[in-house]
Amino acid sequence: MNIEIKKSIKPINYFNALNLLETRLENLSKNMERELIWTLEHDEIFTAGTSYLKNEIIDKSIKIIKTNRGGKITCHGPGQLVCYFVLDLRNKKDIRKFITCIEKTIIDTLKFFKIETFADKENIGIWYKKGNQINKVAAIGVRVKKWIAYHGFAININNNLDQYKKIIPCGISNKGITNLIKIKNNNYSDLENILIENFILNLKT
Repeated sequence: MNIEIKKSIKPINYFNALNLLETRLENLSKNMERELIWTLEHDEIFTAGTSYLKNEIIDKSIKIIKTNRGGKITCHGPGQLVCYFVLDLRNKKDIRKFITCIEKTIIDTLKFFKIETFADKENIGIWYKKGNQINKVAAIGVRVKKWIAYHGFAININNNLDQYKKIIPCGISNKGITNLIKIKNNNYSDLENILIENFILNLKT
């Protein structure tokens, strides 16, 4: 595999990130550039995927950025690790297997920190259960164009959860949102590197 790994330290403007992904996709489709895995943070922003509904916006004063990714409304901001990618599926052409690869990558990574999570076929994302309460800890939003997958997923580490009260996150009203610090007060400084290692490993299978 010939994948470029990009890690951004400073927050990246959402539109700049999206433009880079779309440019990379076009170039990759012409075999002019390599595949990409890119980890970063965004400043606070609300984004809506192609299947969002207006009644999922609770606070009508917030600005919603409409995107062409799959899924509904979510929130990005400091303390959330975003993993974008531009990955070639032309030889595999199996979107479900690719989503499973993402889910396994996140679950395996959090298991390293002794946090047990799971995927849900009915509600995309990665979930944590404590007692009767089920909360989402990672969101997934993918688009496939020319059999190249892009956009990505986001893991809540120590972000501001109050922002999610302004929306119905991912259109799911009967479950909550959490982050890793709330689940277990660990040092998550190695999470980014472990995540990338697991992602590459799972892409090979």
